[in-house]
Amino acid sequence: MPAFLDFGHFYDLGNAEFWVGVGLVVFFGILVLVKVPRAIAAQLDGAAAKIQSELDEAARLRAEAEALLAQIRAEKAEAEAQAASMLKAAEDDARVMEAEAKAKLEETLARRQALAERRIAQAEAQASAEVKAAAADLAARAAEQILAARLAGQKTDPLLDAAIAQIGSRLN
Repeated sequence: MPAFLDFGHFYDLGNAEFWVGVGLVVFFGILVLVKVPRAIAAQLDGAAAKIQSELDEAARLRAEAEALLAQIRAEKAEAEAQAASMLKAAEDDARVMEAEAKAKLEETLARRQALAERRIAQAEAQASAEVKAAAADLAARAAEQILAARLAGQKTDPLLDAAIAQIGSRLN
C-alpha cells in the first residue's frame, strides 16, 4: 500500500497532523454551533434577492424603454404624416394663391390697357381738335391775306370785312 494511504500513524496523539485535523473539526463544529452557515446562507440569499430585484427592475425599465420607444416612433410617424399633409395643404394654397394672383394681374393689366386706350383716344381727339383749330386759323389768315391782297386795289367793303372776321370763328 502506498505511504500516503497509510493512516496508522495519523491517529497517534504525538502526530501534529492529528491535532491539526482535530482542531479543524473543532473549528467547523464551533462554526456550526454559532450558526455561521445559516448567516452565510442568509447573506447569500439576501444578495441573491437583491440581485433578483435589480434584474426585475432592469427588466421593468427595459419594458418601459421599449414602450416609450414604440410611443416615440408612433408620434414620429404621426408628426411626419401631419407634416406631409401640411405640406400638401400649403402647396394647394400656393396654387390657389397663384391662380388668384394671376387673375388679379390679368384684370389689372386689362384695366390699365383700357385706361391707356382711353387716354390715347382722348389725346388723339384733343390733337385732332387742335389740328383742326390750327388749320381753321391758318385757313382764315390765308383767306384774309388773299382777300386783303385782292382788295388792296379796291375800296374796302365793310360787309366783306365782317364776313372775313366770321370765317375764323365759324371754323373753330
